[in-house]
Amino acid sequence: MQSDDAVSCCRICELESAGDGAATPDSEHQHDRPQQDDSRTHPDSSVEQELLEEEAERADEAEREIHERTEHDEHTHDSHGEDGDHAGHDGHGGMHAGHEQMFRRRFFISTALSIPVLLYSPFIQGALGFSSPAFPGSTWITPVFAVVVFAYGGIPFLKMAIPELKDRSPGMMTLISMAISVAFLYSVASLFIPGTTPFFWELVTLIDIMLLGHWIEMRSVRAASGALDELARLMPDTAERVTESGDTEEVPVSELQNGDVLLVRPGASVPADGEVVEGASSVDESMITGESRPVDKEPGADVVAGTVNQDGSLRVRVTKTGDETALAGIMRLVEDAQQSKSKTQLLADRASGWLFYAALGVAAITAVAWVIAVGLNIAVLERVVTVLVIACPHALGLAVPLVVAINTSTAARNGMLIRDRIAMEEARNLDTVMFDKTGTLTKGEQGVVGVETAAGWSEEEAFEVAAGVEGDSEHMIARAIRTAADERGVQRASVSNFENLRGLGVKATVGGELVHLGGPNLIEKLGIDRPSSIASFADEAGSNAQTVIYLIQDESEVVAAFALADVIREESRQAIDALHAMDIEVAMLTGDSEDVAKAVSEELGIDQYFAEVLPEEKDTKVEQLQSEGKLVAMVGDGVNDAPALTRADVGIAIGSGTDVAIESGDIILVENNPRDVVRLIKLSKASYRKMQENLVWATGYNVFALPLAAGVLAPIGILLSPAIGAVFMSLSTVIVAINARRLRGVDLS
Repeated sequence: MQSDDAVSCCRICELESAGDGAATPDSEHQHDRPQQDDSRTHPDSSVEQELLEEEAERADEAEREIHERTEHDEHTHDSHGEDGDHAGHDGHGGMHAGHEQMFRRRFFISTALSIPVLLYSPFIQGALGFSSPAFPGSTWITPVFAVVVFAYGGIPFLKMAIPELKDRSPGMMTLISMAISVAFLYSVASLFIPGTTPFFWELVTLIDIMLLGHWIEMRSVRAASGALDELARLMPDTAERVTESGDTEEVPVSELQNGDVLLVRPGASVPADGEVVEGASSVDESMITGESRPVDKEPGADVVAGTVNQDGSLRVRVTKTGDETALAGIMRLVEDAQQSKSKTQLLADRASGWLFYAALGVAAITAVAWVIAVGLNIAVLERVVTVLVIACPHALGLAVPLVVAINTSTAARNGMLIRDRIAMEEARNLDTVMFDKTGTLTKGEQGVVGVETAAGWSEEEAFEVAAGVEGDSEHMIARAIRTAADERGVQRASVSNFENLRGLGVKATVGGELVHLGGPNLIEKLGIDRPSSIASFADEAGSNAQTVIYLIQDESEVVAAFALADVIREESRQAIDALHAMDIEVAMLTGDSEDVAKAVSEELGIDQYFAEVLPEEKDTKVEQLQSEGKLVAMVGDGVNDAPALTRADVGIAIGSGTDVAIESGDIILVENNPRDVVRLIKLSKASYRKMQENLVWATGYNVFALPLAAGVLAPIGILLSPAIGAVFMSLSTVIVAINARRLRGVDLS
């Protein structure tokens, strides 16, 4: 359950959390949660129900599609016994899409209806020097269409203002509602009161701009949180269960029980946590542990649901199913972390609250002062209306969304995809960046980082023979040796009589001589000694947590040794240096051993590292740094990083990583380039500066214009009419838009 200070991910979600948590018809439909007890429902909690009620019928088709996709997706939790949690999760994502569609639809329809209002507005015609065709009843086009726009596009803002007023915390919704209500009532009244000028054009353009701003806002905050679905996709739908007769039968994973024996074929995912009872193979556990090398499995070894079997068949006895599996535990961590995001109050909301009180205060002072000066008449009403209309947040409503939109497109052009704008804003304040090692700071694949040869052998000859022997193997060590040979332009030797020695290495005949290639176990098995130079090389490689592979000739002589390790990206060094130059600490998380973590940390100059960390520990390591008062970004690419990505203040996923990491991250780096983290922070700082500048322009206009609207310069003949005030207000919007566009030129190099 979320804490009281948790923030809602969009304004309508915030409404749905009002009124003591009462569920709306839409939220019940989309979240698929039970109706709460009526006795706990606030009597006024139906505000948000009314807001989307009229959209329900038109949204039904989209919502049915969302639910059908959820129910029929081959990877849904119906197959895994976790249906309830994810129905709610998927429904929440669908609800965000519905909110965005609502504002989009209302914006386009309201804008279309506003065109006749503008074309037949006397003020617009006079200002631009044109006239629209007149016909019987044409004088009613402006008021009639304006009323429709107010009823269709403006009423939602009025309804969304109610919770703000209930909480006694007026914000943007209250300010917008006050402005459009005053503009509407004054304009309607002006149709019947001589000496007044309606400005329906200002009413409709204000509503259109506010709808546009909120549509942009919804697009920027909507993050279809698919991390839990992506985690579910790691699990197969069915499993091959071994029967008493020794045959196999295909059964749904949801029917598996502890004690069942399963056949896991090469290339298949493990359906449940269990213990190997027969067979030998390697299993890719990188999505769970972060370890880049496949782990050998023999009878007695444990396997984890969701990991991928490699080259041999395994028979596995089930020990955990459903919610008890390690993968299910990770899924719970992701969900918990998603619900524990800290609250970030938008500057625009605070400015709106201040401006609301300022407008009311100035309006009250204006009314009293003008009544004392000239008595109660139309002039007093006009002054008060002018004050309240000028308080309309045209520019304020777009100050942040415009920057967000340009920020998003600028980030995309630089290989960064923003899923959570609040996280993007927070990035400017980061003081710690925590990187996952495998696949993020490193390439996530084995590479040859060193070679030593015996007397009489050159490196080229060693690679020629080794690459030839490993020519047909798909093992990652074999690929690393072949890649290193190719990079050196070495041709592979012709081999024959190739044989795989499970757990030891391989052997083959090269030029009529028997050649072995393998690790320390092979040396021990053959009972041979290493030359001193190769022994020293191996010892040094071992101290750096590197894997050593030996080339052995005629089962008696070690002629070469290759050191392999997870290759560090060159960009990692540059990124860490740049972060240090920005006074940002760098930490590293890894499931690898202490030796590996220490070696990588020292080579890159990392400030702090955590080794042998399990997925749930990665999550707690982020919390540990946060508890020290640090604002933490997590950069990762694997399933094991998902809980930490969502727990961090800013989750940054490497784009070529797993779908789960991408869906868990607030910001996605399209390329595997850690330097983009630096670009991200620079863009965040630049965007925040633009937001501040825009807010200064937007609110500064009001600070300057409100006294003029109140008539402080009336004694010297300067009096601001509602229409002229509206024009000036529109100019402030133009300034804000131009300033926001300047963000496109920010230097991220």
